[in-house]
Amino acid sequence: MKFILGSWGNWYSGWETVKKVVPEADNLSYWGFVMPDHYMWGPQMGGDSTLDTWIVLTYLAAKTEKIRLGTLVTPIPFRPPSMMAKMVSTLDVISNGRTIFGVGAGWSQTEFEGYSSWDEPKTRVDKTIEGLELILRLWDSANASSPVNFKGKHYSTIGAVVEPKPIQKPHPPLLFGGTAPRMYRLAGRYADICLIPPWLTPEKADEAKKIILEEAKRHDRHASISFAEILREAMTDSPQSARPKYEVQSYSRGVERLRNSGSEYVIIPVFGPYEVVSDIVNDFGRQIIPSYISK
Repeated sequence: MKFILGSWGNWYSGWETVKKVVPEADNLSYWGFVMPDHYMWGPQMGGDSTLDTWIVLTYLAAKTEKIRLGTLVTPIPFRPPSMMAKMVSTLDVISNGRTIFGVGAGWSQTEFEGYSSWDEPKTRVDKTIEGLELILRLWDSANASSPVNFKGKHYSTIGAVVEPKPIQKPHPPLLFGGTAPRMYRLAGRYADICLIPPWLTPEKADEAKKIILEEAKRHDRHASISFAEILREAMTDSPQSARPKYEVQSYSRGVERLRNSGSEYVIIPVFGPYEVVSDIVNDFGRQIIPSYISK
């Protein structure tokens, strides 16, 4: 099993915790650290005082050596995908191949209207599909330095070159976090890791996995898909809620439950004051992770 720390948000108020805890986790056995990629959350979701996630990850890449760094997730329609391809490739190069690229279609109308353009769900998914196809074309090592000409309904490029390419081949791992059938099918075609959201009922979770795996089989890549789940024992209802009490036995039982459900990746939410989060991250990394990374 692989363990990923997941920041509850990318709010400025959590920066002191993130910048101290992630280098600590780098010295333990955590596989990765991921953050949401939002510019505006709105008053009901924690406020709009945020940091740019990709710049934060670049800072953390300079402060760490082993832990992978990425997003949960990046809304593909939010930025020009060719620019996104360049940003992720750059981070993968300067981190020596440690980038995780989270893929989503976006949900926050507020931030899209503030910084990009908002569309109805079908169009956002259409843009996600087309944008991801362009990003993968630009990352394709077979193209070397050959310019990419791309003409789609929503995006186009003339003579675009992303060089250097990402270090990871064929590309940085794609972590999908969508919850609609079309996003499940897209995950089946392209994802390396699929997050099954904790708010889905067991029946809905099984249905999501079925769609993903059926689509993966159609593209002869069903053996390439891994599933991730969030450790419910570490969750809370909202950023304003109190963190559940940390207990080694409870967290360990949660990890065992996820292992039995077939999840290879466990995401542990981290939020709160540095002293509290540091204690949990260090204790979890020393007492729980060693029992599972070899299973």
